[in-house]
Amino acid sequence: MSKYNALWEYVQQRGEESFRLTFDEIGSIAGVPLDHSFQTYKKELAAYGYQVGKISMKEKTVLFSKMD
Repeated sequence: MSKYNALWEYVQQRGEESFRLTFDEIGSIAGVPLDHSFQTYKKELAAYGYQVGKISMKEKTVLFSKMD
């Protein structure tokens, strides 16, 4: 079980084509703070029909997009 499963389920349930979440929102949803390991775990999101797009360190946001 991934530490980001709660986040992946949240992303899937939103059902939107694409949307952004802040690092703080992600930490709150996932129950763990966003850290460098997110780069490794983000591949798991494909199983939920979504992908991680741009990660903005400046704006502290992550773009999530529905896969075609």
